[in-house]
Amino acid sequence: MTTKTPYIIRQDDAEVFYEGPELCREYFRNDAMWFGTSTVQPGDTGDVDQGHAGTWEVFFCVSGEGYLDDGSNEYFLEAGDAWAVPPTVPHRIHNRSAAPVVMAWAGGPTLPSEK
Repeated sequence: MTTKTPYIIRQDDAEVFYEGPELCREYFRNDAMWFGTSTVQPGDTGDVDQGHAGTWEVFFCVSGEGYLDDGSNEYFLEAGDAWAVPPTVPHRIHNRSAAPVVMAWAGGPTLPSEK
């Protein structure tokens, strides 16, 4: 969609897909960026995302708490925390708490000076 007018994307209009037990909703994607959410239920772990060539991705913990890992290290996030993932770094979400965790994620192209 090409538009110069802001618009709302309703939850029901987001593209829904699963990465293992991780419920993903992608609200927006174009050549410049993407944005969505992941919900992981207590005790579950999402599938490994292999990372994105040429793009950074940022995760923001909207509610609950969870761990993200890069294959070597784990990073604990609680509501209000963010985690920045460099290009091509594999990652996944773990929920070891008693409540669902919701992570928002966004990514976009790497600047030429960062490649």
